[in-house]
Amino acid sequence: MDYVSALLPPAVMAVFFIGVIRVIVKTQGGANKAKEDAVVDAALARAEGARQASAAKDA
Repeated sequence: MDYVSALLPPAVMAVFFIGVIRVIVKTQGGANKAKEDAVVDAALARAEGARQASAAKDA
């Protein structure tokens, strides 16, 4: 029975890992891609604007 208790945790972790990978692959692209890209673009624009404002204030 020791071999079962030794193999169970890695098997459970492998199942969860495969599940996570499947979720990641399924959520790539599709209808949410444009929305996610817009959020990232807005965050980058905010960061760039803050950087430029900080540079202009220091100059």
